[in-house]
Amino acid sequence: MKKIISIIILVCSIPLLAQPEFSRISSLPGAFSRIGFGARGIGMGNAMSSVIEGNLVSYYNPALSVFQDDNSFQTSYSILSLDRSLNFLNFTRRFEFYSSKDSAVEIKKPRATAGLSFGIINSGVSNIDGRDNQGFPTGELKTSENQFFIGMGIRVSDKLAIGVAAKFYYYKLYEAVTSTGLGFDFGALYKINENFSVSAVLADLNSKYKWDSTPIYDQDGSSFTDEFPLLRKVGVSYYNESIGLLASLEFENSNAETNILRAGVEYNIYENLFFRGGVDQFNLSNADFLPKPSAGFSYSKIFGSITAGIHYAFMIEQYSPHDRHIVGLTINF
Repeated sequence: MKKIISIIILVCSIPLLAQPEFSRISSLPGAFSRIGFGARGIGMGNAMSSVIEGNLVSYYNPALSVFQDDNSFQTSYSILSLDRSLNFLNFTRRFEFYSSKDSAVEIKKPRATAGLSFGIINSGVSNIDGRDNQGFPTGELKTSENQFFIGMGIRVSDKLAIGVAAKFYYYKLYEAVTSTGLGFDFGALYKINENFSVSAVLADLNSKYKWDSTPIYDQDGSSFTDEFPLLRKVGVSYYNESIGLLASLEFENSNAETNILRAGVEYNIYENLFFRGGVDQFNLSNADFLPKPSAGFSYSKIFGSITAGIHYAFMIEQYSPHDRHIVGLTINF
């Protein structure tokens, strides 16, 4: 059968985004969506589910969007080895609703606050050398894996916010071989006081791919389902505005037998200049699962009613020829 070798090469390229980290979760579907989101989040070790300051995105917790100060547009581009790509795009906005009985003279307080966040994560592998079963070139191949998400949060009290996000997955593996999936995230955040916040998130509920190889193999084809790992996260963050310090800690458990610890810190060293660092993938249940340290910075400048910022993050990638570099842009208005 022609193109068999091409398919084998293509399938073997999938784990490149996941990294062979001696854990079953690395070989499960959706690995690209577990790397993180944007330069700020990755720079803080992805310990972001309880962070309510700065630019926010429902990727980490759908309840976060109610704490966004302004309309926030974010985009990031990743520089990766092995012909891989990883890109991010997000928009977050908060809505405040006032009572019709409020007097125009009185200081109005919102009776309800809601937030909306939607975005895209795009990844893939390109420049794959396609061969037929005789070893002759058939042209270059590439994959494309995408997550489209939309999250809605609502503040049910001064201290508590809850949210839900829907995530649509689209994976183009090879010519007519594609798959889609729909998953959900549920999140909550409780603001203990002006300094401390705690969070809880259930991620990738019902997320899965359904594959059918009959378009290539005809009667010899088959169909099967690949389920994403179910993630359960709890987090805590500390923010001190007077000294410009933000610190966060997060624990993640999954049904793939992982217990991951994450930590991040951000320091406002001078006006609109921020430095940050963190560590991701510290697996408490597997010492061979190497953690991923990260660092980064941000700088923003105000132009009238618009604030534009540039962001950079660096993350160590142990099983790759080069480490990860993420550059990003935010526009608040």
